[in-house]
Amino acid sequence: MGSGPGEHLHVEGATLLHRMPAHVKLVGMVAFVLAVVAVPSPAHVVLAGLLVLAVGLVLATRVPARHVLPRLAVETPFAVFAVVLPFVAVGPRVQVGPVSVSQTGLTAAVALLLKGTTGVLAAIAFAVTTPPRDLVRALQHLRVPDPLVLIASFMVRYVDVVADQLRRMKVARASRGFSARSVRAWPVLAAGTGALFIRSYERGERVHLAMVSRGWSGRMPMTSPLEATGRDWAAGLAPALVAALAAATVMMVS
Repeated sequence: MGSGPGEHLHVEGATLLHRMPAHVKLVGMVAFVLAVVAVPSPAHVVLAGLLVLAVGLVLATRVPARHVLPRLAVETPFAVFAVVLPFVAVGPRVQVGPVSVSQTGLTAAVALLLKGTTGVLAAIAFAVTTPPRDLVRALQHLRVPDPLVLIASFMVRYVDVVADQLRRMKVARASRGFSARSVRAWPVLAAGTGALFIRSYERGERVHLAMVSRGWSGRMPMTSPLEATGRDWAAGLAPALVAALAAATVMMVS
């Protein structure tokens, strides 16, 4: 893989997280997120503590806020759902200011926001410290099935190509006086989305034919193996261990 595609996700640095082997960070991130999800929803204080831990991981990367904050937008659909949940859920009602909301829905909404934000921050800490090519190497090292490795590698390689095509289509519409200001613009946007899908599909077919003509066998070539010391594993799994102990403690108490 080249160093160009997807490099905007990675920020160069010399921190501990930057130097840590990619497969250690990947295992640590997945384990940490799973442990956070395992924390019972009513334990808001514990979840808030784990959120602070995730913030600490992002701060440890020493990446400027301008690179981190825009990536939190991926959580927007979950945040919207969390805001709506207390109003549509059933169960006992509680008064929150001038409105009455479901107590069960409110508890679940707060837990969803805390868990979701913690997971997104952990993923950001991984993304900004791991080059895309090292992600593919980590998946290979961890014996992830080849089809999943292929999907990840091609997604990283061509997401910028598709995004650039989308930008060109947006410029073309704007140069023709198009402005999406009302519902009447939806058919145009839908047609553009369909055209983008067709072009991406056709480009994928051309890329596949080019690869087959060059001897593509359906498997990614094995790159140089990754190595990690016991200290690397201890540091990489430390946040997950903290989250797992917090989840186990809450479960035993409740």
